[in-house]
Amino acid sequence: MLQFFKKYKILIIVLVVLSAVILFLFNGALTPKKYLQVYSPADVNPELVDSTVQYVAKNHKIANFSFTNQNGKTITQNDYKGKIYVADFFFTTCPSICPIMTKNMEWLQSQIKNDPKVMLLSHSVTPDIDSVPVLKKYAIEKGVIDSKWNLVRGKKEDIYYIARKSYLAVKTTNSSELYDMVHTENFILVDTKGRIRGFYNGTNLDKDVKGEKNVKQLLEDIKWLSDNEN
Repeated sequence: MLQFFKKYKILIIVLVVLSAVILFLFNGALTPKKYLQVYSPADVNPELVDSTVQYVAKNHKIANFSFTNQNGKTITQNDYKGKIYVADFFFTTCPSICPIMTKNMEWLQSQIKNDPKVMLLSHSVTPDIDSVPVLKKYAIEKGVIDSKWNLVRGKKEDIYYIARKSYLAVKTTNSSELYDMVHTENFILVDTKGRIRGFYNGTNLDKDVKGEKNVKQLLEDIKWLSDNEN
């Protein structure tokens, strides 16, 4: 037997290496590569989308914007140029889902605070109440890092349009008031090109709920984007 192995040593080595390569390639072919969808209005629940853009099926990007943050500074799309960021909608006096969403956004901030590629952006849906001093007080209470996380306010119609035409994440109310909004639990992941790459339940940190992504999955997707975007 030993003589047999000596005689066919090279052949055996070649066959073992070839088998290993084949198994590696076969396993790679069976393991699906991670991919994050690029979302357009046509992919989203129509309740969350303005009727003027519901037909758009491709090439959707976040529109230019200009809002004021917790420090009274004007924040525009240029502050997020080339960044991966997470956006949401809230108001400081919200007694229901906002405290949970904010707590989870705080957790997310703690995970990405040392990554210069990633930022956060929260829009107030009650800018008449959430003045700059109110946002600043809220930011201090929640441990907001100014360089990572902007809490912004603006004209209600501007918030309305960016919520429903760009981020595709806010419902309207049944009232007759123009630009009346009901924010959702959505955290929206935006890539460096201004495209939506995912929607996540901002009230769910890590529970496995069928049909939705949680905040820890959001962090995984942020890291994937950070490693794979050109």
